[in-house]
Amino acid sequence: MKNDYVIGLDFGTDSVRAVLINAANGEELASHVHWYERWKQKKYCKPEDNQFRQHPLDHIEGLEATIKEVVKQSKIAPELIKGISIDTTGSSPVPMYKDGRPLALVEGFEENPNAMMVLWKDHTAIDEAAEINQLAKSWGGEDFTKYEGGIYSSEWFWAKILHIIREDQSISDNAWTWMEHCDLMTYWIIADTDMPSFKRSRCAAGHKAMWHADWGGLPEDDFLSKLDPRLITLKSNLYKETYTSDQVAGKLSKEWAEKLGLTENTIVTVGTFDAHSGAVGAEVEEHTLVRVMGTSTCDIIVASNKAVEDKLVEGICGQVDGSVIPGMVGLEAGQSAFGDVLAWFGDILNWPVNHLLAQSELIDEDTKTKLVAEIKNNLIKDLSLAAEKISVSESAPVALDWVNGRRTPDANQALKGAMMNLTLGTQAPHIFRALVEAICFGAKNIVDRFVNEGVRIDKVVGIGGVAKKSPFIMQTLANVLNMPIKIAVSEQAPALGAAMYAAVAAGVYSNIQEASRHMGSGFEAEYLPQADQVELYKGLFDKYSKLGAFVESMTLKNQKEQIHE
Repeated sequence: MKNDYVIGLDFGTDSVRAVLINAANGEELASHVHWYERWKQKKYCKPEDNQFRQHPLDHIEGLEATIKEVVKQSKIAPELIKGISIDTTGSSPVPMYKDGRPLALVEGFEENPNAMMVLWKDHTAIDEAAEINQLAKSWGGEDFTKYEGGIYSSEWFWAKILHIIREDQSISDNAWTWMEHCDLMTYWIIADTDMPSFKRSRCAAGHKAMWHADWGGLPEDDFLSKLDPRLITLKSNLYKETYTSDQVAGKLSKEWAEKLGLTENTIVTVGTFDAHSGAVGAEVEEHTLVRVMGTSTCDIIVASNKAVEDKLVEGICGQVDGSVIPGMVGLEAGQSAFGDVLAWFGDILNWPVNHLLAQSELIDEDTKTKLVAEIKNNLIKDLSLAAEKISVSESAPVALDWVNGRRTPDANQALKGAMMNLTLGTQAPHIFRALVEAICFGAKNIVDRFVNEGVRIDKVVGIGGVAKKSPFIMQTLANVLNMPIKIAVSEQAPALGAAMYAAVAAGVYSNIQEASRHMGSGFEAEYLPQADQVELYKGLFDKYSKLGAFVESMTLKNQKEQIHE
C-alpha cells in the first residue's frame, strides 16, 4: 500500500484543482489549480437572463494542466499512480455529437452558447421545470419526481435539455446524446469510447435525471413524450444502468496517458458530483450533515436503507442509493447562492472602483491596477470585521438569500432576493451582516426540513472556501442553527473524496469507509453556539420567514397574472 498513489480532480464553477494523494495515509503530495480562461472573460453568459454556459475546452485544458503539474511536482513514478477520480458541478449537462465529441468542438458550433455545457446555476429553464412538475402530478402515472424531493428544478438535466432543444433546432438535430459534466470528463480520457456502454454516474442520474431502480431507470416514454417526443429518441441514446463512483469506468487511453505523463494501466473511476465527493472527503457518516460552502451550498447526509425505508423527504434535491457511499442512501439539499450572495454585494460596492476609477486621470495605469486589486482583495474581509462589531438587533435590516432563486427546501428558481428595515442610518456593514444572516437562515430552513421529515442530524461539518476563510460566517451559522459546526482540515475536500473513490476502485481499500479511516484529514476548528445570540436570532429568523412568505406570495401572484395576460 505504501507505493500506491491516486489523483482526485475537482471541477468547480471557476476553476479545476487536482491533488495527488498517498493512499496509505491521505498525505497530499502535490496540488494545482487552473482557472477557466473563457469563463473568466464571461463568455457565453447573460446573467440578466440567468444564462450561464461554459465551453468544454475550459475543462479539457484544465484537466490536462492540473494533472500534468501534480505528476511533475510529486516526482512519483507514473506506474505507482493507480487511479484518477473526477468530480464536477451538477447538474451541468453537455450536448454530445454522434462521434463522441462535445458539440461545441464540432465545426459550426464553436461559439454557440446552446452547444456549451449548461452550468448548474443556469436558470433559463424555469418554464420547462414548471411544466415537468405540473405533468408529474397530473398525467396519471408514476410521479417521477418523488425521489427528488417532489419538485423538479430548472437547475437539472431534463429541464435544461428541453429548454435548449426547443430554443435551438440545430442542437436538437445534432446532439446525439447529452452527458453530465462528471460523465463527460471521465469519458473523455478513457480508452473505451463506446458511448452506449459507457458507465454513467449514479449520483448524477439519481439526483438530477429522475433515474430510479423502482421504474427501471429513466422516466417512461409515455411521460417524456408528453413533454416533447424528441426526448424519447434522446432517452434511447442515454443509459439504463448507473454506477457508483467506487467502480472503474475504464483505463486511461494511450493519448491521455502520454499527455498526462501516466500509464495506460491507470484506472479512471465513474464520475460524481463535487458535493458528494466533498462529503466523502469530510469523512461523512450517518447523522452527520456536511455543508459544502462555496458560491452555492450543497448539504449532504447519508442514511442506512433501514433508516430511510419508504420515507420520501419533501422539497430536497433527491435521495439516491449509493450516491455518496455505496450501500447507503445519499440525501442532498442546498442553496442556489451562498458565497455568491456576498460576491454580488461586493460587485455592487466595487462598481465605482471598476468604472469611475478607470476614467480617472489623477493616477497612472499601474497604480490604478494595484489599487483596484487591493480594494477587491480587502473588501469582504473588511466588511466582515465591521459587520462583526454590529450588535444583533430586532430593528436591523433583514434580507432574503434568494438572489439566484431557491434550491431547497422546495425548489423555486423564480424567487428573487429582497430586504427590509432599511433606514438612512443603514450602512454597508449593516447590509453585509443582513446578507450573512440571510444565507445562515436559508441553511436553517434546510436543517429544519430534514429534522421535521425525520432525518436525524447529530452534527454539522463545514467544508469549502467560505467554511475555511470566514470565522464570522461560521460563528453566525452556529448561532442560527444552534448546533456545533466542525471545519474539515482539507483545503480540497471534494478532490480528497474523489481520491478516496479512486483508492477503492484501484483495489487499495475494500470500501469508502475503510478509505476514509486511512485517508481522512480530520478537523481543525469547531464553532459552538453562543446562548445569547441564539435567542436573538430566533426573533430575526421569524422576520426572515415572514418576509420570505410575502415575497413568495407576490411572486406567485405575478406568475398567475402573466399567465392570464
